[in-house]
Amino acid sequence: MSEQAKFLEGSLFKHVSVMSLTASVGLMAIFLVDFVDMIFISMLGKAELAAAVGYAGAILFFTTSFGIGMSISAGALVARALGSGDEHEAKRKATHALIYGIVFGAIFAALVWLNLGFFVTLLGATGDTHDLAVHYLQIIVPTLPFLMVGMVGGAILRAHGDAKRAMFATISGGVVNAVLDPILIFGLDLELTGAALASVAARLTIAAVSLQPILKFYGGFVRPEARDLMIDLRPVLAIAFPAILTQLATPIGQAYVTRAMAEFGEAAVAGMAIVGRLTPLAFGTIFALSGAVGPIIGQNFGAGQHDRVRGGFFAGVIFTAAFVIAMTLLLFLLRAPIADIFTATGITRELVYLFCGPLALMFFFNGLLFVANASFNNLGHPFYSTWLNWGRHTLGTIPFVILGAAWYGAPGVLIGQAIGGVLFGIAALVLAMRVMRKVETGVVPAIEPAPFEREARRMRRAFWRR
Repeated sequence: MSEQAKFLEGSLFKHVSVMSLTASVGLMAIFLVDFVDMIFISMLGKAELAAAVGYAGAILFFTTSFGIGMSISAGALVARALGSGDEHEAKRKATHALIYGIVFGAIFAALVWLNLGFFVTLLGATGDTHDLAVHYLQIIVPTLPFLMVGMVGGAILRAHGDAKRAMFATISGGVVNAVLDPILIFGLDLELTGAALASVAARLTIAAVSLQPILKFYGGFVRPEARDLMIDLRPVLAIAFPAILTQLATPIGQAYVTRAMAEFGEAAVAGMAIVGRLTPLAFGTIFALSGAVGPIIGQNFGAGQHDRVRGGFFAGVIFTAAFVIAMTLLLFLLRAPIADIFTATGITRELVYLFCGPLALMFFFNGLLFVANASFNNLGHPFYSTWLNWGRHTLGTIPFVILGAAWYGAPGVLIGQAIGGVLFGIAALVLAMRVMRKVETGVVPAIEPAPFEREARRMRRAFWRR
């Protein structure tokens, strides 16, 4: 067995905790910088700048979700190969997933960049706020391929169990962003342009730092061959395509929420933008769960250890509950200082207070969905993640937001969004348990879980025999 398949023994709760916390430190370094960006922009005293960042954030979330989907595919394929003891196969999957991530990322970025004005208008932005949001996005969106390198590289490192080096890559990007922000925004008086340029530098840094340990400690990558690239396209897309669809549901649902909030004015959008920056900062550890639990489930699935697959899943659920309760209490105690940082008043302050209380506690159900998605992606059922996520961000968002807005105004938009999450979090838990039972009873093969993977190996053997 490969010595790098480190999750096949030891405490599952410890593995989940270490992977989640280390991954979240890196994520929160980026989210913290976004949070500080928002503080700096608020200090400029221009409401249209804060609103522009809110609109731009919804579209950046959309593009980032594409990268998350590709990284999920890379992590799942590499973890399975390591779990089954095939290190060369793991290296091949890492190489091809990275190449496809760069290519597809460049195409996707180009399509989004050419239609930025349309997307920002669709979100409800008008006038100067619209123009500022488009300008901000025109600078950042072209760097999506570099972000893809960083995200796929981090997923490869986590598949090897090296969460610390994956964390260091994102921390490095966060440090670069944090240093450049005040220099560019205030020192050079570039305002929103400065914030965008700092984000570009951070993405380049993450890409470079994430590749270095793969090259140094894990044998790097194989030399790409056209035939092998075509053979591995199917297994990569077998997970990446539904994973991308799954991830795209979130920003599309958030875009609808942004549009609904825009009906209540720029102050309401600014409040939602603050909540949008505060959420991943507070719950970055929960956001990291899919990437943290996935390699644990994937390695044990590849090794046929079904009891540890189930144990890893429930360790993720328990970890989610403990973390959300603790963070909600902290947010409630700090709600006034948080609102004061942004000099929030009126509806903006009301939305911040609403989040730092009951809505934060309901984030547990989002955590259930994240853990379930990790199990689906690594147990051969990636489309389950797709259907659940789209259901959560359409049926679980639109009708509840409409009713919430009608009954309670701007706060009702956030309340409705949270209630839909409860229903789909419970549905994800039930479905994940059913999938694990199917795996344990042999309905799904343990070592070769994906039909595309079996076909790819068959084609490679036939090619080399010729």
